[in-house]
This record gives sequence, C-alpha cells and structure tokens, in this order.
Amino acid sequence: MPEFDLIVIGSGPGGYVAAIRAAQLGLKTALVEKDKTLGGTCLNIGCIPSKALLNSSHHFAFAQHEAASHGVVVGDVKLDLPAMLKRKDATVKQLTGGVAFLMKKNGVTVYQGTGKIAAAGQVTVARNDGGTEELKTKHILLATGSVPIALPSMPVDGKTVVTSTEALAFDQVPARMVVIGGGAIGLELGSVWARLGAKVEVVEFLPRIAVGFDLELANGLQKALEKEGLKFYLDTKVGAVETKEGKATVRATGKDGREFALEADKVLVSVGRRATLGDAVPESLGLALDERKRVKVDAHFRTNIAGIYAIGDVIAGPMLAHKAEEEGVACVEMIAGKAGHVNYDVIPGVIYTHPELAGVGLTEDAAKEQGIAVKIGKFPFAANGRALASDSAVGTVKIVADAKTDKLLGAHILSAAASELIAEIVAVMEFGGSVEDVARTVHAHPTLSEAVKEAALAVDKRSIHAANR
Repeated sequence: MPEFDLIVIGSGPGGYVAAIRAAQLGLKTALVEKDKTLGGTCLNIGCIPSKALLNSSHHFAFAQHEAASHGVVVGDVKLDLPAMLKRKDATVKQLTGGVAFLMKKNGVTVYQGTGKIAAAGQVTVARNDGGTEELKTKHILLATGSVPIALPSMPVDGKTVVTSTEALAFDQVPARMVVIGGGAIGLELGSVWARLGAKVEVVEFLPRIAVGFDLELANGLQKALEKEGLKFYLDTKVGAVETKEGKATVRATGKDGREFALEADKVLVSVGRRATLGDAVPESLGLALDERKRVKVDAHFRTNIAGIYAIGDVIAGPMLAHKAEEEGVACVEMIAGKAGHVNYDVIPGVIYTHPELAGVGLTEDAAKEQGIAVKIGKFPFAANGRALASDSAVGTVKIVADAKTDKLLGAHILSAAASELIAEIVAVMEFGGSVEDVARTVHAHPTLSEAVKEAALAVDKRSIHAANR
C-alpha cells in the first residue's frame, strides 16, 4: 500500500496549490481528482472559460459599436461562435495541462479517480479506469469545492434551464435569455450573451445586484449593463420555471405584488453555490458540519477528526479561488510546522463585467453598521487622463478610511481595470497601512492607477484633478 505524508482530495485551485506547496516543503504528496483533467471547477468550467468568453465577446462588441469612433473601420462584423468556443476550450486545455505539468515537476503523485476516506489515515481511490487503489497517509486534506445550488421550482435540464456549466457552451446565441440571480456568475454570463446578440433579462430576489459590493458602485454597474442591453427585475421573486418544446416560461412576482411571465430560449439559474464533499467522507466517520453543510474547521484548518483538514469552498467564507489557494498554502505550512496565515479581511472580490467591479475590506455601509466613524474619498475615472484616452471613463474609485486613525479600511472600484487596480489596496491593507500611504505613493502618469491615488487624496479633500466636496 503506497504511503504518503499528505493526500489531497480535489484538484481545484485550493487543492492543487496545496499539493505543490506541500511538495516544496518536503512532504510526500498525492493528489486525487475524479475528473479527467486537473484544475477543478475554476479552470475547467468556471473562472477561466468565463473570462475567455468575456474577453472574446468584448472584442466582438467593440468591433460592432466602438471601433469606428477610434477610426477603425471593420465593415460587416460577423460572429463565428464555434471559433470563439474553440479558443475558450484551448485556453482551458493549456492551463489544465499546465497544472498536470506542475504536478510532475514537483513530484506530486496524481490519482485519477474518486477518493474516499476509508478511515483516518487511509484513502480508497476508485480509479477512472475501473481499478482500485488503497493509500495510507499521515494527513488528508479535503478540497472538494462546491456545486451550483439547485431549487425544486427551477428544475435544471441542462438544455433549456441550465447552470453556468452549460451556459459556457451554447451552440448558438439564444434569442432570449433569462438569468435568475444578480451575482457575479449571472452578471458575467448574462453580459457575454448580451454582447453576442441575446436579449438578456436578469431577475434578482433582492432590491439590488452584486450583493456584498459597495451599493453606490453596484448601482453604477447596473446602469452600465443596462446600456449594454441587459434588463433588470429587482426585488422580484421567481415562482416557477416551466419548459415546453425547448422554450421556457419564468413566472415571477414583482415588489408591487404584480405577477408576470418572461419567455426565454435559455434560463440560467445562478442563485449561488453550495459546499460538496461528494462521496469523499462516509457519514459513519462523524465529520462535523455546520448548518450549511460546510466542514467545520479550527484556525489550523483541522476538522474534528485527527489528521483530516479542509479548505476552500467546502468550509465557511467567500467561495473564491484565491481564498482557497491561500488556505491551501497556509494549511500545509502549518502541517509542516511553519506559521501559515490567511488574512480574511483583505480578500478581494471581483465581478468581471465591463466595467469590472472590485472591492476589498469594509464598505461604507458595513463600517457604519459596525459603529466605525469613517471618511470617504471618491474619484471618477471621467477625470483621469488615461481613462479618457482609453475610452474607459466609466466608473469611480471609492476609499473607506477610519476617521480617527486614517487606517485604510476598504476600497471599491468600478472600472475597466478594477480587478488589477484593487491589488494596490490589498497590499497596503495587508501591511496595516493608512490612506496617507496611498496618497503619498508615486503613481506613473498617465495611468488608471492615478485614480486610486486621487481617491486617497480626496479622503481629506485634497484631490488635485477633481472638485473636492
């Protein structure tokens, strides 16, 4: 029976990163993955393919609607959807192949099959080729991730009523598409198909989109997406989704109590995700779960069973690839006797639409709810030279500071490059920095990042290139 120091079950960003770091630390490591390729949901059917389609569809929309204003005449723009999907698939293949390469280079043994904990220190792998492997180990790390939430009133058939997985591979652009859920997944995929020609309607139960992000900037994102063609029904409850002959009817009730129906060729159900262990842990082991069926862990990612750990979407916290990665690294460093660490106060969130919406730390409303006196600094990209020159003037940087200490508590950015710009704020917050630290840092000119500096200056009404209020 092969013996290891660590067996990781699940090869998503949390699992494969943990395996690499463990190998770097000298632990004999195995990685078990049930799917044919490594990388989990993120690389195969999540983060990466969606970003590929967002990029390609943005180019298509630019060629259709914006190129001429830049003096670029492209003639009759046509969509080659098979070519677009082929590029997306090639990107995924390259990255999943890269993960497999990294496993070999770092000496991680990969088992393709379904891993199940037979007992503490023992994992049985039902190999995809039909065989069985019995493995012994000192430590087991659960990184089994999450799956889309399914609701009885919205039965997914994978054809007309779909999850994000199917929405990444439609063989033709739907004439009408209803998106149920106004979070990151629904907004991103709704945006993709709207750019390609679909009439997209978004139904959200809450009175706003992008819950968890700054409300003011989320409203700004909604306006931008409405200009892109998306229509929003907020504060609206979906009663049922009915299908007939490849078409769907979404029955809903608005905030005024009025009932109405939306017809669609495709309905994307994107109401969130839930943790899943699959078949990895028999109930007889007694693994402790919380009220949402997530694995309970302590500060060292240890479960209630000695030698078994858990990270990523399967435990509490935001379901984000970078959160899982950091937890994977911290967990195996602690196993190896080192001081692993995750600062949960500085995990950024991003919605990759156009413009993008990014945020980290406290929002203005959250700070007030906690009784923290804050100062706010804002700067519009309409006053930023690079943004105007790049036709990316939509959006704002908003900074939240402690009114007494000037400590940087959070920042929120609506911009074409928000996902990149937020990193500066994360770095300053990681070191416990102040808004003055950002305001005094030299930013190259002309760059979009200057808007971050100006927003920091605006906290004390010192912005140079916009009126201070």
